[in-house]
Amino acid sequence: MLDAAAPRPNRVAAVSTSREQQRRREELRRRDLRRRSVLAGEASAAAAEMEQALDTPSDSAAAAFFDVDNTIMQGASIFHLARGLYRRKFFSTREIVGAAYKQAYFRIVGVEDPEHVAEARAAALAFIAGHTVEELQEVGEEIFDEQMAHRIWPGTRALAQAHIDAGQRVWLVTAAPVEIATTIARRLGLTGALGTVAEHVDGVYTGRLVGEMLHGPAKAEAVKALAAREGLDLSLCSAYSDSSNDLPLLSLVGDPCAINPDARLRAHARSAGWRIRDYRTGRKAARAGFVATALGGAAAGAVAAGVALRGRRH
Repeated sequence: MLDAAAPRPNRVAAVSTSREQQRRREELRRRDLRRRSVLAGEASAAAAEMEQALDTPSDSAAAAFFDVDNTIMQGASIFHLARGLYRRKFFSTREIVGAAYKQAYFRIVGVEDPEHVAEARAAALAFIAGHTVEELQEVGEEIFDEQMAHRIWPGTRALAQAHIDAGQRVWLVTAAPVEIATTIARRLGLTGALGTVAEHVDGVYTGRLVGEMLHGPAKAEAVKALAAREGLDLSLCSAYSDSSNDLPLLSLVGDPCAINPDARLRAHARSAGWRIRDYRTGRKAARAGFVATALGGAAAGAVAAGVALRGRRH
C-alpha cells in the first residue's frame, strides 16, 4: 500500500520532465545569445569604417578601444541621438518620455541598468525604421554638434590622443548605432568605430538589428574580429570602459583601464591591478575648493569652483 503523503510516481516524472525541458530551453537561449553576439560582433567589424585615408600607424600591432557612454562622453549617446531625432520629428512626445526617464536614471545613478539600457536602445533603433542611411548620417553630424561635443570628457579624450600620438589606432566600441559612433570617432580624430549594426535594405532601415546590440560579450567578439582583420596583437592593446558589462572586452587586452567605473568594475579593477581613472570631477572639485579656501588658498578655491561649474554644464 502506498503512503498517502508520498508523491505519485507519474507526478515525480512530470516534475522531472518539466525541469529538464526548462534546462534545455535555457541552454538553447544561451546558445542563441552567443550566436547572435558573434553575429553582431562580426557585422560591426565588417561595417566599421577602416582607416583607409590615414597613414599607416607606426605601431601597427597595437590599438586602443574605448567605450563611449560615460567613458568618452557624459551620459548615453543613444539618448542624445534620440533627443536630436525627436526635435526633427522622427517620433512622438510619448516615445521620448521613456527615453528621457532612462537617460535621467543613467545620469543620476551613473551606472547602467542593463534592462533599462537594452529596452531604450532597442526602442531608439526602431525609431529610424523607414529612414535612409544617408539621412541618419547627415542628421548625426548635426546632433553631434548640438548634443554631444560639449559632453566629451577631456581626460578620456586626452588618453585617446596619447594613443594616436604613439602611432596607434584608436577605435570606439559602443552599443550605439555604428553610423553615429563613426561620426563621433571622425569628429574626435580617431581611427573608426564599432557599433550596433541596424539592418537596411536598399539604403532604408528596416527597424531590425543584425544580430544583437553591440553590448557586453558582443563587444569582445567585434574586437576579436577586427584584430584578426587588422593584424593586431591584443596583448599589446588597451581598452577603456566605465561598466562591468564590458569585462569581456577589458579582459581581452593586455592593458585594461576602468574609466569613471561603476562599483563592480572598480572593485574588479582594484583586485586585478588595472588602471583606474575618474573624471567625474564636479562634486569632487567643489569639495576640494571648499577645503582649499578654508586653508586660505583663495586662488585654488576659485579654480576648483570653476571646474565644478564646468562639470555641471557638461
